[in-house]
Order: sequence, then structure tokens, then C-alpha cells
Amino acid sequence: MKGTAGKVFSLAGENVPAAGCTISTSLSETGHYAISCFSLAAGTDIGSELYEQPKIWLLLEGKAEALAGADPVGLKAGDIFLTPVGKPVGIRSAQGAVYLEIALKGPARVNPVLRPGAAAQISGILPLQPGRIVNLDLVGSPALKFALMSFGAGTGLSEHAAPGDALVFALSGEGVIGYEGERHPIRAGENF
Repeated sequence: MKGTAGKVFSLAGENVPAAGCTISTSLSETGHYAISCFSLAAGTDIGSELYEQPKIWLLLEGKAEALAGADPVGLKAGDIFLTPVGKPVGIRSAQGAVYLEIALKGPARVNPVLRPGAAAQISGILPLQPGRIVNLDLVGSPALKFALMSFGAGTGLSEHAAPGDALVFALSGEGVIGYEGERHPIRAGENF
């Protein structure tokens, strides 16, 4: 994974759209998946393409429209979109947007809560339960796990090691990440 481990940052803040341009930044790529961040300036688009494997778009900032059929699908910050396979799909933004793309390159299990060609608001598919941690796996493959987690006030995971890189998105609220013996406060809109 590209980036500095052990540091709070903002993908949206580091990938500000440039006037009249679309910009892509590769964050990680293997034979099984690619993770990129895209910035769309106001009035720009990425034209429709056919995909053999699904892609997941997570809108981090701004507004956009997924072009996947007769009617555009409106996307706003916090929305997640699963691209259909074998059908043309593109994205455009009238006012500017930043989004994360996870491109699956091999077999993967995608949770049926994500429907191809439809947007879902993350807060609508992952409940927050007082005093509990709620986990929902969205994608699972031998090389990638994409999970949503909500933490009720006062809850948390103990510091632990994962078998690979991890990228954390704080979508709402605030918390603290323990990493190599240090505490890192993180707030909505930030990443670790």
C-alpha cells in the first residue's frame, strides 16, 4: 500500500480536483485487485467502459453521477456504488468529487447488500449499536477484505496485527487508533 503507515491523513484532502481535469492516484495494486483514488473536477467525467469484474466506488467528497443505464445514479459523500459487469458504466461530476475505487481482478465474494448499478448510503447498511461493534464484510477474496465497522461509544478493538496492509476510513464520529504503541486520534473524513 502506498502511503505512510502510522499517520492520520485525508485521501479527499490530498486528492483535490484540478480545474478541468480528472486525476487518478494508485494506492495499491496486485494481481487480485487495484485500489485507486480519483478526483473529478467540476464538469468532468470518466467515460463509460465495460468491466469484466466489478468495481466498487466509495464517494469521499462532493457529488457525482454514475452512468450505468438510461438514468444516471446520483452519488454523494458516503455513498457506495457497485459497477455492473458487462454493461457500459462511467461517472461524471457537475461540481467536483473525490472517490475511492476498488477494482476486483479475480474471484471475490461481494455481499448482496451491494446491488450492481445501485447506490447505497453506508450509514443505511451498517447500523450503529450502543455498546457494540458491528462488522459487515462487503468483499472477501484470498487477497482482499473490505469491511465496514461501526463502534458504539466506549468500544474498541485491542491492538493487533493483520496479515496485510489496512486502510482505515473514519466515515463519521471520532476515535483513536493504537499503532505501534502510539495513540492516533481520527475524525470523520480522515484516513489511517
